[in-house]
Amino acid sequence: MSLRERLQTALKEAMKAKEADRLSTLRLINAAIKDREIASRSEASEMEVGDPEILAIMGKMVKQRQESVRAYEEGGRLELAEKEMNEIRVIEEFLPRQLGPEEVEAAVKAAIAEVGASGIRDMGRVMAVLKGKYTGQMDFGAVGPKVKDLLA
Repeated sequence: MSLRERLQTALKEAMKAKEADRLSTLRLINAAIKDREIASRSEASEMEVGDPEILAIMGKMVKQRQESVRAYEEGGRLELAEKEMNEIRVIEEFLPRQLGPEEVEAAVKAAIAEVGASGIRDMGRVMAVLKGKYTGQMDFGAVGPKVKDLLA
């Protein structure tokens, strides 16, 4: 079952169970996917977004909500922070398991070996391999400095 089908099934189940918060989050995910499809249509391609792109969209949504949680907690708005945390939990149900630090390091070393990277100039190629294989499984913002350190 594709990710899009899993999202639609979860949306229908949330409607039947009258889970308003979960339903709201699932609708936000669908809206973000539709926005991406509309944007890609204007670029002259009529294709639907695939699972890797949906994973990237949901990863971005989680990151945005984590930033909001930090801001709400700093501002003393704990009820809003809790709402964002609930949205993160719903989104993460559809994301693959996050890799641990050791697994990330092993993946980075494997990507460097696969590309045959020898210096910092090859960082883009290494990151492209990682994004192709591990979309939604690691935070590429945190992985970039590790790749840079290993290539330096």
